[in-house]
Amino acid sequence: MAATDTTRTHFHTVLLADRIGHALADIYTSFKAWNEERQTRKALQSLTDYELADIGLTRGDIDAVSRGR
Repeated sequence: MAATDTTRTHFHTVLLADRIGHALADIYTSFKAWNEERQTRKALQSLTDYELADIGLTRGDIDAVSRGR
């Protein structure tokens, strides 16, 4: 009677699932950060120059501020 080692196959399946899970989490995190930057940039771009100056910004600051720098 032959014995099959299912532990090794299960271990590799778990590792693959873990890698896929981490990859999907990284994609989600990247998308979420990109979307938050986009929303911030859009909101700041909708302000007038006077409103931007009132909060201490210029149009040139928008990209850096939206990236959190």
